[in-house]
Amino acid sequence: MISAMKKHIPNTITCCNLISGCIATYWALCGVWDTALLFIVIGAVFDFFDGMTARLLHVSSPIGKELDSLADDITFGFAPSAILFDFLKQGAEYLPWHYLAYVAFVMAAFSALRLAKFNLDERQAMGFIGLPTPANALFWGALMVGTGEWLLSSPLLYYGVFAGIFVSSWLLVSEIPMFALKFKTWGWKGNEVKYVFLLTCIPLLLIPLLLYGSISGLAAIIAWYVVLSAINTHHVN
Repeated sequence: MISAMKKHIPNTITCCNLISGCIATYWALCGVWDTALLFIVIGAVFDFFDGMTARLLHVSSPIGKELDSLADDITFGFAPSAILFDFLKQGAEYLPWHYLAYVAFVMAAFSALRLAKFNLDERQAMGFIGLPTPANALFWGALMVGTGEWLLSSPLLYYGVFAGIFVSSWLLVSEIPMFALKFKTWGWKGNEVKYVFLLTCIPLLLIPLLLYGSISGLAAIIAWYVVLSAINTHHVN
């Protein structure tokens, strides 16, 4: 009986991720972006532990893999798209046609495509090909919570966000190798990029937090992660 119960534990955690994403989407559409971001983060915690639990209990299964992708698209695809939809809707006076706000959901579709590719791609054991969906979700959530009102103050900034939706959608399915924070050894050699990233994350996060009380530094960290991955790839090639 205990053995039978064990196999359901990871899927239960995955479902908690999915529920977190549903709650995040509700608050996003209500315009309460900080609460939406909170539940995206909670979903990310569940996402971290479901795979770990499956490996520890030796109960990985194909259905768990598919369920995980579904939950991830809700939490890291649909929920941040809902935040962006609410943002674009609030600045609809800048749009020639207010239905263009629905462009935000393009990112949810590309998130689903990225997750489907990930399930079939055997190259991503120690790194990623393309931007991971949790990183993309955290970028947009933190950016909107930290600087959303400022971004709504100018048509130029507003259209910058509009264009950014397409850029991040492309990054999700791009062939750019991006490093993962996985360590085979703890030494500096071979882990230079990871340690540089971790060390630079501290000022990127703390400076806007301490000076302005803004969590926009989290968005800066994700942007720096993409840039550093691209630089490292160019250097290796």
